[in-house]
Amino acid sequence: MNPRRVVVTGMGALTPIGNTLHQFWDGLISGTSGSSNITHFDAAKFKTKFACEVKGYDPLDFFEKKEVRRYDKFTQYALIVAKEAIEDAKLIESKVNNDKVGVIWGAGIGGLETFQNEVLNFAEGDGTPRYNPFFIPKMIPDIAPGLISIEYGFHGPNFATVSACASSANAIIDGLNYIRMGYSDIIVAGGSEAPITISGIAGFNAMHALSTRNDDPLTASRPFDRDRDGFVLGEGGGALILEEYEHAKNRGAKMYAEVSGFGLSSDAYHMTAPHPDGKGAIKVMKHCLDDAKLNSSEIDLINMHGTSTSLGDIAESKAVKEVFQEDVYNLNINSTKSMTGHLLGAAGAIEGISCILSMNNSMVPPTINHFNRDENIDPKLNLTFSKPQKKEVNASLSNTFGFGGHNACIIFKKL
Repeated sequence: MNPRRVVVTGMGALTPIGNTLHQFWDGLISGTSGSSNITHFDAAKFKTKFACEVKGYDPLDFFEKKEVRRYDKFTQYALIVAKEAIEDAKLIESKVNNDKVGVIWGAGIGGLETFQNEVLNFAEGDGTPRYNPFFIPKMIPDIAPGLISIEYGFHGPNFATVSACASSANAIIDGLNYIRMGYSDIIVAGGSEAPITISGIAGFNAMHALSTRNDDPLTASRPFDRDRDGFVLGEGGGALILEEYEHAKNRGAKMYAEVSGFGLSSDAYHMTAPHPDGKGAIKVMKHCLDDAKLNSSEIDLINMHGTSTSLGDIAESKAVKEVFQEDVYNLNINSTKSMTGHLLGAAGAIEGISCILSMNNSMVPPTINHFNRDENIDPKLNLTFSKPQKKEVNASLSNTFGFGGHNACIIFKKL
């Protein structure tokens, strides 16, 4: 029996280069860098003093004061992008069966700022554990999907996926499969992250994972460039409304794309480093193509994980060449992290949205900040450097890889 088809009927985005879906696309196509000096805290003594923050964000524009006190920023972002996606899909007006609507949400860390601030407050006190009663519910990653379901009365499957930078891609994949199996008709899937905090920057600095290009933060995220020196931490969220095809058709919903395939694998190699030959990445892309029943020649665009780390970009480039063989030279490849920075658990959702918008607009966003060729990366690859390129995109593939060796891959197809 063929599984039920799944389409995307709504999207929402809040990113360092645009605070709505349309602003996000405008930022991508204009090649905007979201990186700037950190304003969330005083970073003067930190090795990295910049990040990709959401710009012009005031929580009181979206929430009451008591809600701001109760919701960590990653949850605020989740509620905002879910609302945009739900409104975009016109779910409320359609009066869908809420028993068949679920929420599956990804977050690699969750309420990092909440945890940090409570511990710092305790350390500065007299030793009495005067913790905020909302400490635990503010911090836990699953509170985001919980609050989305409470807000809209969605009674279907509700949980969080936590697989580091693959978290929201895993949420989309789980949503795809719940609908394929007939358990749900609609899943609100996505992810959010708010890691630009004292502990977030300090922790990634201690791992030597972040760029320290403090003299030029605007161009610090340099995927595939010879002089890349680490990723730039980002924040924000993305939401996709996944819906069974016939259900969407019957209610007259607009359909952005079909979610046609997924792949999952593990590097089983190292806590943080990818396999140098990209073995896990090779497996996950092959699984994804098989599930979508597509040949490598049918893919037009790959949004690579492309974090701007010395090892990761080379390993993933090798993997792409191994999977696509000669077909690799006929497609576009990009890394939108060059603009947004790395949104950790929200990366898969945001980059999936970018893939879908590329298909809908026949335009591939650029990989910005490329200055010098890396001799370890095939110069014949079309990495879409510097400027967007017009292209008819009928199928796009999005890669997300997480610490722990978690690999997730999704293919979106034009209807």
